[in-house]
Amino acid sequence: MSADDPTSHSSRTDPDVVVLRGKPHGMAPERYADALRDRLPHVGIARAETPADARSLVESAPVVTGFSIDESLLDAADAIELFACTYAGTGHLPRETLADRDIAVTNASGVHGPNIAEHVIGAFLTFTRKFLTARRRQQRHEWRSYQAREFTGSRVAIVGLGAIGRTLADRLAAFDVETVGVRYSPEKGGPTDEVVGFDRIHDALAGSEYVALATPLTEETRGLIDADAFLTMPTDAVLVNVARGPVVDTDDLVAAIRDNHIAGAALDVTDPEPLPPEHPLWDFENVLISAHVAGHTPAYYDRLADIVAPNVERVLAGDDLSDLANRVV
Repeated sequence: MSADDPTSHSSRTDPDVVVLRGKPHGMAPERYADALRDRLPHVGIARAETPADARSLVESAPVVTGFSIDESLLDAADAIELFACTYAGTGHLPRETLADRDIAVTNASGVHGPNIAEHVIGAFLTFTRKFLTARRRQQRHEWRSYQAREFTGSRVAIVGLGAIGRTLADRLAAFDVETVGVRYSPEKGGPTDEVVGFDRIHDALAGSEYVALATPLTEETRGLIDADAFLTMPTDAVLVNVARGPVVDTDDLVAAIRDNHIAGAALDVTDPEPLPPEHPLWDFENVLISAHVAGHTPAYYDRLADIVAPNVERVLAGDDLSDLANRVV
């Protein structure tokens, strides 16, 4: 890479923003640096190409952004005021150290809303219109009709009403379905027809032909969908998990599929993950597995930059950072 390449670390000796190495969903980080530069043309933005680059560049940068920053890199970051995580989840970060040093942390919440909502609806319709059945018969060159269902008029439970859950509810409005949302603070309401707390998860599951999991993994949500939950769900229910694998008890899911307690499941996340090749979930005809790809979108870096750029401007202006967009620490 030449020294006059604007994405190169060598174009800025004392950058305001350092983009760390990392390829979320396989996307090159230089595209992220370009997206930030488009929105912040007068801000020094450098991209670390090697571990040595990262250590050198973060020394004087007030903003560092990337998937992760470890303790040793934090030790080198003397001027850091903001770490902008490029993922929605931040449990992998040294949050205690960041908080102790009064370093603000933001996440990528909201970036995934449109594409993950599309993924969930695609999964719903795959089961509704029995596309898996059609595909199997196509592979056998078998011209034979079958009866499908209709999505319109059904009931959909959305577990988690963050950015993804809210976007999903918005997209579902066009399908004329009844929706119930589950969130920690039901008194705040939401975009669904009904909102309940996690203490009423069974009320949401009962009678819902479709269940979408879009909640963070916490002590409360770990194993939330277990054998008891599968007993509450209708036998024609479809479960879609775009949250985290451990939100569902995997052994209980396998048992529910084997015993026909639900109609099927679409899993973008699993527990364990990656799913071992010998795992029984691979072989069920009514289980659709995708390898944690729902979060990918060509618009990822543009949406992320739309969140991060205004925060960068506030840091550089010396503003109060207590209410930065997407601040989590």
